[in-house]
Amino acid sequence: MRNICFYFQIHLPFRLKRYRFFEIGKDHYYYDDFQTEDRIRNAVEQSFLTANRTIAEIIRSSNGKFRCAFTISGVTLEQLEQYAPEVIDSFKELAQTGCIEFLAEPYAHSLSSVFDANEFERQVTMHADKIESLFGKRPTAFFNAELIYSDEIGELVSKMGYKTMMIDEAKHIMGWKSPNYVYNHSYISKLKLLVRNHKLSDDIAFRFSGLSLSAENYISWIASLPAEEKVINIGFGYEALGIIQSANTGIFEFMKALPYHAMEHQMSFVLPSEISKKNESAGPLSVPYPMSWVGNDKDLTPWTGNDLQQEALNKLYAVGERVRLCTDKPLLRDWLILQSTDHFRYMSHKDAFGTHYESAYEAFMNYMSVLADFLERVDAQYPTTIDNEELNELLKTINHQEKEIEKLENELKKLRAKKTKKEL
Repeated sequence: MRNICFYFQIHLPFRLKRYRFFEIGKDHYYYDDFQTEDRIRNAVEQSFLTANRTIAEIIRSSNGKFRCAFTISGVTLEQLEQYAPEVIDSFKELAQTGCIEFLAEPYAHSLSSVFDANEFERQVTMHADKIESLFGKRPTAFFNAELIYSDEIGELVSKMGYKTMMIDEAKHIMGWKSPNYVYNHSYISKLKLLVRNHKLSDDIAFRFSGLSLSAENYISWIASLPAEEKVINIGFGYEALGIIQSANTGIFEFMKALPYHAMEHQMSFVLPSEISKKNESAGPLSVPYPMSWVGNDKDLTPWTGNDLQQEALNKLYAVGERVRLCTDKPLLRDWLILQSTDHFRYMSHKDAFGTHYESAYEAFMNYMSVLADFLERVDAQYPTTIDNEELNELLKTINHQEKEIEKLENELKKLRAKKTKKEL
């Protein structure tokens, strides 16, 4: 039987406000709340709520045979909790069907997997904790931000205990190989790799209305694939349902009709973790350099392709170790939000997808002004004149002292309680 694995990605960043050079050192709030709320509400009204209702209806009408996965960044979950809690509720209802799987990813939808392995692990744990607290189940399959993958990143993911990871179909990696099999990491066989079929995915996400695509035709394309190709992974941004492909294109009716035609062809819908367990690997995939799911080259140039982006990223991640040593919650929160991939893509000269800036240079200057203030705050707590090893020792001493003080205070409370009893 042929298996179809649908998964949807949801990520919206916190938008930065216009932050001027003269505000550095004076204004530590970096966000345009109006623009952030407006964007999330637009996505909720045009896409998320209707799409969730559609998925719920498909699950009911198929008697639970339709199954799909979601990857939702932590910063997006925060926005939904704040501005559209009804969407969180609808995801909880979907989770209760048992037909939904939530994938783990870096909390801030960041490039930490490339620039800071310790931060990457921290964010993945944060995200898994968030998913478990909201939806009651800890993720077991992994989707990296922008489907970024390499052998080195796969090794990090495997060490964190994940056995299934989504990656994209890239010609320079796949060569003659079909994406419609399960593969494994080049030297860690227990990490299964599920390759997104980019044509079948983009036919829905970007070409649906132009193709006048019907569910019957779409399923017939899958049915015409070689019989031995048993696994079809179809993944795209959730905004394709209602925003990129508006409701009047018939996209929601298309989704509702898919299971009916799939079952006619003896096809089933499965979750990523199920595919990994049920299917043996067809062999290893070697990915020596990071790849992504963006553009024809499937590399990191949308975020790292020019000097502006590299300057911003290097300055940001240079302070990672110091930030993680602190307990200042506002600083830690800003550190997360400033890592979202979007800020760096807005600086691209070629592919500034989703930008609200007039130029890459404007995006860079605004971000660097914010970053300059952020770095001053980091330096105020942990001056760059102190090296990291010395700083670690200082913090160990401080933490030890705090624990000693807490211990003595508890002993003092007990002695006072005993004295009070004796006096009574």
